[in-house]
Order: sequence, then C-alpha cells, then structure tokens
Amino acid sequence: MRVVLNGLLGYLGLAGTFMPHFGWAQPYPSKPIRLIVPYPPGASTNDILGRELARHMTRALGVQVVVDNRAGAGGHIGSELAAKAPPDGYTLLIGINGPLAIGPSMYAHLGYNPLIDLAPIAMFASVPFVLLVNRAVPAATLKELIAYARAKPGQLNFAASGNGTTTHLCAELFKQSAGIEAAHVPYKGGALAVVDLMGGQVQMYCTGLTSVTSQIKSGKVRAVGLAALNRSPLLPDLPTLSEQGLKDFEVNSWTGLLAPAKTPAPVIERLYGTVAKIVESAEMKNFILNQGAESVLMDPQRFGDYLKVESAKWAKVVKVANVKAD
Repeated sequence: MRVVLNGLLGYLGLAGTFMPHFGWAQPYPSKPIRLIVPYPPGASTNDILGRELARHMTRALGVQVVVDNRAGAGGHIGSELAAKAPPDGYTLLIGINGPLAIGPSMYAHLGYNPLIDLAPIAMFASVPFVLLVNRAVPAATLKELIAYARAKPGQLNFAASGNGTTTHLCAELFKQSAGIEAAHVPYKGGALAVVDLMGGQVQMYCTGLTSVTSQIKSGKVRAVGLAALNRSPLLPDLPTLSEQGLKDFEVNSWTGLLAPAKTPAPVIERLYGTVAKIVESAEMKNFILNQGAESVLMDPQRFGDYLKVESAKWAKVVKVANVKAD
C-alpha cells in the first residue's frame, strides 16, 4: 500500500510540473490596457499628454495602451466610467482637478467619489494659474490690486470660462483670501474671456499661464502674480501671489494617472514605476514643457494626499461663495 501511495504522489508531483497552474494570475500586464481620457481628442492639453504617456507606456510595458476618449459633462462621464471599471489594472484614467477635486463639491449626485472609487497612481504634469488684470486697472502688484479693489467695492468684475470651472473658483478663492468683492461674469470658454479682458469689458481673470503667455509678453494684459508656490520658467520675473503676501495661494490644472479603487497594490506599484521612469526621461520632460506644462512627479501616497487637500480646499471655496452647478 505504501509503495502504491508513494508512486501515486510521485506521479502527481511529476504531472504538476507539466500541468498549467489554473489558479495563478498571469504576469501583469498580459493584454491591452484602456486609458480613458475624459475629453475629446486633441481638445485639451490633458488629451495630448495622455496620448504621449500611452505611447511611452506601450513601449515600456510591452502591451498596447489604447486611448479611449469619453468626453462629456466637463470630464465627469469618463471619470465615472473609469471609477466603475473592474479593478484589474486594465482600465486607467487620465484625471484632472476639475472632475476629481472640484466636481464632488459642485454636484450632490455625481455618481462616483474620487477619494473612494479611484486609486491614485501618479501625478505627472501641472499648469500653474496666473492672475491677470486689464491694463486700464491701475495695479501692477498684488498689494496695489487689493488696495484698488477695496477702494472701489463692487465696481470690479472678473471673467470665468464657465460656472464652477477652475477659472471661476480661482477668482473666488482670490476674493476670499484677499478680502475683496468682485462680480462674476461667466463666459462660454476661455478665448472669449481673454478677448473681453483685453477690451476692458472685464477687469480680472485667473487662468492657466500657458493659455495667456503670449498676451502677457505682448503687453495686452497685465499679470499681477502667479498662483503657484514657485515661479515659472516661462515667466521667471513674475512673482507668485504667495511671495507677495497670499501665503500658500496655489491654483493649477494638474494631470495624473489613476485606476479603479481596489486595483491590486503590485499593479499600482508596477504602473507607478513605469510612469516615473517615463516622466523623469529628458524626452518626456521636454514634451511636457513644450505643451506649456511643468513636469511634476507624485507617487500614489503623495498624489492621494494632495487630492484630499485639493478636494477640501475647493469644497470650502464653493460653500463660502455659494457656487451652484448650472
């Protein structure tokens, strides 16, 4: 009996070396990865950066990373789609601050909670915002602008490229931080807002630096300060609002990579390591800079912490300003 049992065990052991391990997971990744970009193709810097990241990831991971543009509702449709996808590492999201940090405080029934339903992988790019004024406004510094606004309460207005957008909330944050009053004038897009700022129909505008760099350099508008913690290489002589007195005043449009919550930690680590190598390469740094953005690398922990801080900041601004979704 013992001989038969030993022979059987030996056979099973030998057979096990040839039999597939059906319960074992395949090495990740083993099939194409879908990268959801919640904006139309070519319509934003986020789409351009996402496509370039996908190209590099395809080469680094050895599988095709396919960009899937799911536009609509200011980025919320694509973001929700990613948040509800299977957490297996084969659906990823290009996330930005609008639908992930601002949206939850603007919409009572968003359909997803970015802090719960998404797992941060890496932030890799950022565009700082800048506070602009029409050249007829007699203020070249933050101190002068605040003094002018307080001397003319209710007579200033500011443009925004839509209600509840980052341009709108940047101005609201500035009003709350500086203790001034100014009326909100919403526009359907940033281009019209810039035109009216140059024409004097509105006096202030807070927007992404790269979209107005040429107007600043040509003198068509005046930049009062950068809404960032550090100066930008695009305009190194422009001081930040923080160094002019509004401590830690920061508004930007950041771009990051996320996955559905509960995606396995080893998958997140593999993806972060891949993105980190890509972002730290000279080729990607130059590409990001040429798009008018700055390379910023945050690991999953830092990115997650930053998203919490951003969400809390904008929730407070929305509440104090009583901003309502259209």
